[in-house]
Amino acid sequence: MDINNILGQLSEKEPGIMGMEDFKRSAVLIPLVNINGDTHILFEVRSMKLRTQPGDICFPGGRIDPTDPTPMECAIRETTEELGINKENIVDVTPIDYIVSDMGRIIYPYVGELQHIDEITPNEEVGDYFTVPLSHFLNTTPESYKVNFKVIPEENFPFDLIVGGEDYNWKVRHINELFYRYEDRVIWGLTAKILTHFIKLIKS
Repeated sequence: MDINNILGQLSEKEPGIMGMEDFKRSAVLIPLVNINGDTHILFEVRSMKLRTQPGDICFPGGRIDPTDPTPMECAIRETTEELGINKENIVDVTPIDYIVSDMGRIIYPYVGELQHIDEITPNEEVGDYFTVPLSHFLNTTPESYKVNFKVIPEENFPFDLIVGGEDYNWKVRHINELFYRYEDRVIWGLTAKILTHFIKLIKS
């Protein structure tokens, strides 16, 4: 193939994330609510009947469907379904930086105002919901703990094809898991990571 043809073909392509078609794509909403003049953040507690992460605290959201025109529309749709509210009650939705996870996930977070929370009627995915004053997170540093990953090649891994063989020096990495405590609630995982980034953005 001619070099000029190769470079010409590539010049027309908009760069993206390699392997993005294999990633699981989700969107979440950080719902801001006004309670007696104070800004709060609303959280959901996942139902104990769910197969994945039962009882965990999270933001409204979920996997992007092929019918969702944009990740933002997914975040809004999931919020209306999970909290049983009208789309008109979610206003001024704004994107923040998205997450590309080594575990094969892309999460698009949004921030918006949730109005008329007295009309909330959660669906079966939501075991409970609650709010936390924004000031709590502005004045709290999350606890941080390392989680180390170990490389375990499968039994038929071709060690003979790599320099060093079975003694190859794998680069083992770790992640920092963040934890926020509020009364008897614990917010951690990706929810805490997104929350921490949001707080950093509004502080700056």
